[in-house]
Amino acid sequence: MGKNKLRKFREMEEIPFVVQCPFATLASEGFGMKGHWNSDFFHKDNPIVLELGCGKGEYTVGLAERIPGKNFIGIDVKGARMWTGAKRALAAGMTNVGFLRTDIELIDRFFAPGEVSEIWITFPDPQMKKVRKRLTSTRFLELYSHILKPEGKLHLKTDSPFLYTYTRAMASHNGITPEADTADLYGDPSHPADDILSIRTYYEQQWLSRGLTIKYLRFAIPRDRELSEPDIEIPYDTYRSFSRGHVEGE
Repeated sequence: MGKNKLRKFREMEEIPFVVQCPFATLASEGFGMKGHWNSDFFHKDNPIVLELGCGKGEYTVGLAERIPGKNFIGIDVKGARMWTGAKRALAAGMTNVGFLRTDIELIDRFFAPGEVSEIWITFPDPQMKKVRKRLTSTRFLELYSHILKPEGKLHLKTDSPFLYTYTRAMASHNGITPEADTADLYGDPSHPADDILSIRTYYEQQWLSRGLTIKYLRFAIPRDRELSEPDIEIPYDTYRSFSRGHVEGE
């Protein structure tokens, strides 16, 4: 492990609003703050909003800056990435933002039923070959439904035509009607400008610079209902991020 990454890990341990709970501890002792995030962590009773796969934490911090009346938690398994957002929030003296280092598949171990009001998923890996790993799959939606309040909202912001098409099909197949749906967030004249949706992460800037359109969906996740996957063939995306190189068809 590089010295810079080790330095970031050490600094993360000193930031009071970064939570790192080793799996061994979680398995043997549970998570004591489950159900008490507002009283024990934020010390204020505001709606709790999660960003899953928060990366550098840009969207988490951007949301917290713009909406002081809500509490925001960025979640990612990569601690060295969220260091960027955590340091920015620390420097700004923010009190409505936190970060949790864990696997998204474990979030119901950290949050009590109905403790979360909204979930944001911003530019995730579309997982074109692995349905179970898609963060908008029925498997994950059922997981989210355990911690969300009734009619809790899911926001998806993505560059991926594949993930956008899949998520729309999944919603339609399960009788879920999106409250917002656009295939071109910044170019759709029927979709008004929105300060919250205009927050742009490093990856979003990358996609926009390549001429890609940004897609956005928002819908309520149903509770106590078994969901099923749509039987649909979707063309794969024909591009990759710069770090993974270009592919034919870009």
